[in-house]
Amino acid sequence: MALTSTLYTGLSGLDVNQTKLNVVGNNIANANTVAFKSSRALFKPQFYVTDNGGSPPSADFGGTNPSQRGLGASVASIEKDFTQGSIEPTGKATDMAIDGAGFFVVQGAEQAFTRDGSFTTNAADQLVTSGGDFVQGYGVDASGNILNGNLQDITIPLGTTTTAKSTENAEIDGNLNAGGAVANGASILTSQLVTQVGGGGPPATTDLLTNIAATSDNATPLFTVGQTFNYSGKKGGRDLPGETFTVSGTSTLQDLNDFFQKSSGINTNVPPSTDPTVPTAGVTVETDATDPTSARLVITGNLGTQNALSVPATAFATASGFSPLQFDDGTNAAGIKSNAAGESVHTSFVGYDSLGTPVTVGITATLESTSNTGNTWRFFADSGDNKTGDLAIGTGTMTFSTDGKLLGSTGNTVIVDRTNTGAKTPLSIKMDFSKMTSLTSKDSTLAMTHQDGSPIGTLNAYAIGTDGTITGSFSNGLTRTLGQVAVATFNNDEGLNDHGGNLFTPSASSGVPIISAPEKLGAGSIRAGALEGSNVDLSTEFVNMIIATTGFSSASRVISTANQLITELLNSSR
Repeated sequence: MALTSTLYTGLSGLDVNQTKLNVVGNNIANANTVAFKSSRALFKPQFYVTDNGGSPPSADFGGTNPSQRGLGASVASIEKDFTQGSIEPTGKATDMAIDGAGFFVVQGAEQAFTRDGSFTTNAADQLVTSGGDFVQGYGVDASGNILNGNLQDITIPLGTTTTAKSTENAEIDGNLNAGGAVANGASILTSQLVTQVGGGGPPATTDLLTNIAATSDNATPLFTVGQTFNYSGKKGGRDLPGETFTVSGTSTLQDLNDFFQKSSGINTNVPPSTDPTVPTAGVTVETDATDPTSARLVITGNLGTQNALSVPATAFATASGFSPLQFDDGTNAAGIKSNAAGESVHTSFVGYDSLGTPVTVGITATLESTSNTGNTWRFFADSGDNKTGDLAIGTGTMTFSTDGKLLGSTGNTVIVDRTNTGAKTPLSIKMDFSKMTSLTSKDSTLAMTHQDGSPIGTLNAYAIGTDGTITGSFSNGLTRTLGQVAVATFNNDEGLNDHGGNLFTPSASSGVPIISAPEKLGAGSIRAGALEGSNVDLSTEFVNMIIATTGFSSASRVISTANQLITELLNSSR
């Protein structure tokens, strides 16, 4: 009976060492498998036969220990080693590795978890595993905010377009020269003398244009019904957007005044100066002091050199070149001469309406006043894309402290009319001047550093951050969050069921998955463009293979020895 038991004991040794060889072989086979986790086989003794249970000591007897015979070995467990493998860069954008704890969440026939981040995109732009399971994560709302909590398939739609976004905010940065001269002069452009047809008296703003004539030839009207005039003046040396004026049977001199004011971008919403030598902006008709039957059109610009106006000889003319009015630098009725002087600076930026159409906005800042408490700058906003025909779209102030820091601003929001463009109207843009300073420098500087609008664009690249956030880069310069990769952690990784194909599912021993964003709740971070290697140590596995082989050979020798003894026993009875 004992020899028969020896056979079974040796057989158990063959069985466990064969299992160990199987585990070692699987480890070696997957030494180059992405994110593979090696295993180890642990043995334990099988049950024992107790020949003598032992006895306690007494006064005249020392006692005996138990006498037991083991009946071989069995496999106690096969454990996974979840230590992290080395992370190697691949350069492929869809490859990902987890640096730290956690598993990617994937969805196939059932939800599963993997450390293998060798992902790719399918025909529907969805991120999938090499086995075709969908990689799970969090989506975004229309504003690009991540919607945490609801897992969904991750989509990276390369080549798709975004809708346009209208500009709502613009950041203006720069330094306004506090050492410059206060702007207290403006352009004053006066026309030649005009009168009523026939020399009946100085023209009033209510007079029809067809009743206006040059004083030098009061018999011939300067304007006739149907004439179209092109206007192309200059402001601060910059060309003004071209505008046209068509004379109708009801056009008055006031209509012409309004046209010059709007087309020249003259802002009349500026509080008048208390200084009588500072002119008030606008377009007026002033009676000539020496000829009571005649008057002049007077165009007065806003203060500062960058608001200086000029109307060349052919700047207001018909297509054939006829120019009814000629404007030159002059003096108004108050005796103030044309003198556009004072520290000022101009910049322009491009925003976008709701259809993605570019809208140009110009900003001109002038030094309005200085005091013991700081200085005040006035800015003027204009846009040739304003559909009311008025180039001026807003004005406001920036007040600075004695150390050049911005104390506050007014009139920050400008309105651009987009009537009959198909876009949402009006376009409202809030300008942020918080980064502006006013320190003494050689020149004033002004620039738009950021605006939040964009035209339509195509997604042509993306990047994945350490927190799993997928950020897309569009051809229009816009960057937008596309989603976020989810990561799951478990209380006991070794309790997971291995389904093969680098996929794991929870068991009663692993606990439920704790799904969150990377770098949250103990989860590791994402390394994009890299893969985690196998954690198999080949040198260790070769040693284990030798040990298992030796154990297997030794167990087989036990069986062969027991067999020889049984044979001899049988032969002894013959």
